[in-house]
Amino acid sequence: MTLALAMGADFLMMGRYFARFDESPTRKLLIGGNYVKEYWGEGSNRARNWQRYDMGGNDNLKFEEGVDSYVPYAGKLKDNIEMTIGKIKSTMCSCGVASLLELKSDAKLTLVSSTSIIEGGAHDVIVKETKN
Repeated sequence: MTLALAMGADFLMMGRYFARFDESPTRKLLIGGNYVKEYWGEGSNRARNWQRYDMGGNDNLKFEEGVDSYVPYAGKLKDNIEMTIGKIKSTMCSCGVASLLELKSDAKLTLVSSTSIIEGGAHDVIVKETKN
């Protein structure tokens, strides 16, 4: 999210993000020992079956742009939104900006290798599990 905002986005498509939570109207299922929620992209055949997509256009021009899938279940939105906002604020702080406008104008994007990402995390230690 923060990367898109830093690159100039005025809005974010967050259907997948919100689909993970209890508040989304889809079913919660247990698949492969993990809880998931059903999710389908706006351009999927499942979404197109809804009447709101029938705009009287040419039937020959239709093609599927999204997929019918599952996303990892994440619990209640309230329990997660604060963490998401905190991560955005933390990244903004690391960039030395105080507003989204400053983030768009001042953020510097740097391409890094996959090795540097691994080395930038905890390494050569055994990380203790935290209690939530």
